[in-house]
Amino acid sequence: MRLLLDTHTLLWWLSDDPALSVSARKLIARANNTLLVSAASAWEIAIKFRLGKLPGAAELLGDFAGYLRNEHFESLPITDNHAVRAGLLPEPHKDPFDRMLIAQAQAENIPIISNDVAFDTYKVRRLW
Repeated sequence: MRLLLDTHTLLWWLSDDPALSVSARKLIARANNTLLVSAASAWEIAIKFRLGKLPGAAELLGDFAGYLRNEHFESLPITDNHAVRAGLLPEPHKDPFDRMLIAQAQAENIPIISNDVAFDTYKVRRLW
């Protein structure tokens, strides 16, 4: 199964954070799943690092693609279709990174591993 990781899911997986649910952990560890990480997550992490909100992300940002390779995750680029879809999403969600993840999950017809219940408003399959 193809699955998209929300940014917090990626960070919690990489740091072995106990906030990551047991079921999410099992989905990520399952060898037959294809795990995708959006370019929007790299962008979000970089911005939050620059703002001082993710001070521990320097190493990750220094070799983001290498971290993805080591975990056998695939990068999901942002396409024009994703961008248009994200821009046209209705309210209430205003976070541009989440809007992009929602648009990508919709456009690619893939579930997203996230604890963000706001995603449920947008008819994406959310696993947690």
